[in-house]
Amino acid sequence: MKRILAYRFSAFGDVAMTVPVCVEFLEQNPDVEIIFVSRDNFKDLFDKHPRLKFYGINLDDYKGVFGIRKLTKQLIKQFNPDYVADLHDVIRTKMLNSIFIRHGYKVFQIDKGKIEKEKLTNIWNLHKFPLKRTVERYADVFRRMGFQVNLSHKLRTLSDNKKDIGFAPFAQHKGKMMPEEKSFELARILAKTHRVYFFGGGKEENDILTKWEKQIPNTHSLSGKLKLTEELQKISELELMISMDSANMHLASLMGTRCISVWGSTHHYAGFLGYGQDENDIVHVKDLSCRPCSVFGDKECFRGDYACLEELDIQKIIDKI
Repeated sequence: MKRILAYRFSAFGDVAMTVPVCVEFLEQNPDVEIIFVSRDNFKDLFDKHPRLKFYGINLDDYKGVFGIRKLTKQLIKQFNPDYVADLHDVIRTKMLNSIFIRHGYKVFQIDKGKIEKEKLTNIWNLHKFPLKRTVERYADVFRRMGFQVNLSHKLRTLSDNKKDIGFAPFAQHKGKMMPEEKSFELARILAKTHRVYFFGGGKEENDILTKWEKQIPNTHSLSGKLKLTEELQKISELELMISMDSANMHLASLMGTRCISVWGSTHHYAGFLGYGQDENDIVHVKDLSCRPCSVFGDKECFRGDYACLEELDIQKIIDKI
């Protein structure tokens, strides 16, 4: 049995995207196991295959050069892998990689396509095209080890009793979120014909969604009320999730639920569409040449008007249901 030690520590949605890749890889390579190292709180994402084993850590216990060295020695002693897969490519993982290499281990690192993404997000670039999907970039790491993996890019339904709509109106950055009044109006319209569950996190989001729940009949806020396992189970039972370009889109993919995804300053061309989701379920303002101005939605709008979100017509979302 060959053993691969893989790691990625953030962000939530990006870590979730690794799971279907690992699962399909293991199904096609029965003589391999993956030890996946990440933050403790991501554990419940990794229960999808018996040879996908999660090793959770608290990054605060491994700060700085000495902390990284401590973590590497710990991983070597406990797992002694045949291959190491860096699915993150940040300073912390580069340090891990260098120590593994010094100890004679074979390390394979994701190519995130940084130069391509810089060109894609250049607002003066009028010739934009889809880049390689992030899940294929993850799979490429295993391919460079010499393994075969062919991704299906299909959802796997986990529940036979799917009903109701989930709505996740928030994201980490302003450039990914519809104006609050648009999201409220969308929820109000949806709730006339469907039971709607709100998803979110953090005190401010909890407060907003609790207020919406009181103002809109036939809605229920789950924000801040569920453990991750419970949230994933609920998502698996939904007929549909409506999400911004955020972690909830990727959780819907992980749990086999169709997702209508809403994109503002970001764009699915960068490769972050949820695994198995249909491009026909993407809603965005198509005729803005400045999109995408950012891969992650963390840049201020250079026009100052966030037209990619202000001009978005919620009827386009409703029409796809």
